[in-house]
Amino acid sequence: MFKLCIFALLVLAVTANPVQRTPTMAERRLEEAGFFEGDMRFPPGRNALVNTATRWTSKTVYYQIDGAFSAAEKNTIIGALNAIQSATCVKFVARSNQANYVYVTRENSGCWSYVGMLKGRQQLNLQGNGCVYHGTAIHEFLHALGVHHQQSASDRDNYVTIQYANIQSGTEGNFDKYSSSYVTDFGIGYDYGSIMHYDAYAFSKNGQKTIVTKDSSATIGQRNGLSSKDIAKIKAMYSC
Repeated sequence: MFKLCIFALLVLAVTANPVQRTPTMAERRLEEAGFFEGDMRFPPGRNALVNTATRWTSKTVYYQIDGAFSAAEKNTIIGALNAIQSATCVKFVARSNQANYVYVTRENSGCWSYVGMLKGRQQLNLQGNGCVYHGTAIHEFLHALGVHHQQSASDRDNYVTIQYANIQSGTEGNFDKYSSSYVTDFGIGYDYGSIMHYDAYAFSKNGQKTIVTKDSSATIGQRNGLSSKDIAKIKAMYSC
């Protein structure tokens, strides 16, 4: 999966002896989740779902945070929701008795979310040890809004090269790309700076890069906050 809470790390390569990188705890939590594309679950994707049926009605996401989270952790999650809400027209409202809502859990199963709105209660998990961070929560809630990983874009091969030889066996599916009939970028374009982009070492088996940017100056995998293109895509998706 792509990894959560990854802050633009570079591995310096020496011609004969490449420097290997150890994954952060947040990255391990994403990989341990073990779902399709690492942190995404699907109901029985450029990078937002085309199907409007998966979008939250009235541009409003109702949510409930499990009591297992500490007060500080709840504040972190709510702060992430406020960051999305303040930048877009999407609203996050604490659930009272609404039928369709996101239930945020603290289970020891990594950081993950369903993609788009389902019917009824849908789970979004932020494991306490390694997932409850501002950027990680934003990332997972963007999945809940219907946004896929950036490197799944139909045109991704114009911007990155996937190094399959460095990918852990059995996790290659995390690097699939989707057709433009399934996901769209609303004409906004590829975004190296997206909070939804995998970092360069996602699912690496040897500490070497699994994603190489074609723009050598670009960095990928930031989990600090929404990029300007992230915001533009959400606004387009929800007709802000």
